[in-house]
Amino acid sequence: MAAPPTRRVVITGIGVLSPIGHDPAAFWQSLLAKKSGVRTIRSIDTSALPVHFAGEIDFKANDYVEKKDRKSLKMMARTIQLGLAGANLAMKDSGIDRGQLDSTRFGVEFGSSLVATELDDIAPAAEVSGTDTAGVVDMAKWGGVGIRNMTPLWMLKYLPNMVACHVSIIHDAQGPNNSITQTDVAGVLAVGEACRILKRNQADFFLAGAADSKLTPLSLVRQCLFTPLSKRNDDPAGACRPFDRGRDGEVIGEGSGVLVVEDLDHARRRGARIYAEVVGFGSAFDRGCTGAGIVRAIRAALNQAGIGPGEIDHVNAHGVGTVPGDSWEAQGIRAAFGDRPVPVFAAKSYIGNLSSACGTVELIASLLALHHGTLPGTLNYADPDPACPIAVSADARPVTKPYALKLSLTDAGQVGVLVVRKWES
Repeated sequence: MAAPPTRRVVITGIGVLSPIGHDPAAFWQSLLAKKSGVRTIRSIDTSALPVHFAGEIDFKANDYVEKKDRKSLKMMARTIQLGLAGANLAMKDSGIDRGQLDSTRFGVEFGSSLVATELDDIAPAAEVSGTDTAGVVDMAKWGGVGIRNMTPLWMLKYLPNMVACHVSIIHDAQGPNNSITQTDVAGVLAVGEACRILKRNQADFFLAGAADSKLTPLSLVRQCLFTPLSKRNDDPAGACRPFDRGRDGEVIGEGSGVLVVEDLDHARRRGARIYAEVVGFGSAFDRGCTGAGIVRAIRAALNQAGIGPGEIDHVNAHGVGTVPGDSWEAQGIRAAFGDRPVPVFAAKSYIGNLSSACGTVELIASLLALHHGTLPGTLNYADPDPACPIAVSADARPVTKPYALKLSLTDAGQVGVLVVRKWES
């Protein structure tokens, strides 16, 4: 029996909502201008918290959703709304005519994580469950009378698979549908899984990406307690310093990055504009965060792409801005690429850590870099750290090779890697 033809996967649509722009053109111009999107938080009173800044965005869901679909927004937390808005923007950018789509071969892959409950939903229950001690809730009261003050459907606003559900319902996507809840690596894994399904000829067209927002009071408190955050309240724009010797922690962010990925023949038949081809994907678990898993994932993606390390124009790093995290990542990149100094770019220096959305939003920076022929510089990289022996690009440079590699990590050790190729023909 003859082997089935090899399918190729291309990116034909971009939907981005970020602290530095809500469309590809604005996002790109901010990168070129080295304009930070990290600022003092405006939507929440942070005076009682140790951190007062984030990569916050101005976002009203109604602006991105058709009138007929706005009623459903009431059943979506901000993260879900961001995901739907990003999907709508990606569909629009792709130029797709819905009449060209077979709904049964239209898939959805979304990355997500813990979606924090918003105060409007939980406050009434907490108020009637209080005690004489300020800030203390009586859990017996909560179970007896408190929970009755919450709408029975409240949980449907916060389940991490609801991004994929709402996107599929609104766009009538009846093909493969999956949710990946692996926080910072979820977006890259979602795109990688969509590509695998397309290559297996189980779909023709995908919305793949992720969305996240940690800018709710409850989530902010949790982040301040358990995440190593930068405390540079006097200099928000300079707070996220990936791989710099002076880095002192993560910066919280929010946003959405959604891509249209589709079979090349399907894209050509409809005359689609193509941004890039996805040529390699790899994933691994880096047990102990030694860098060995990073090397395995990078090599798997390069092997699938059929190229060597020397053909990569740049690595779009995770670059979270913590002392141990950046050191671990840098050691892994160095081990994978050897002594050849591959340029490294870190988009979080502009936008902070968008959690589940970081991988796809950051990948969009590389797609635009390949398209425009320029790699932007990394912000706030002024003092190289010997513990991070990689070639971080502080200034913009020409793109000289057709391949870019996106690397995403979680602090627990999950690794995801995508290799994309500039589209020429």
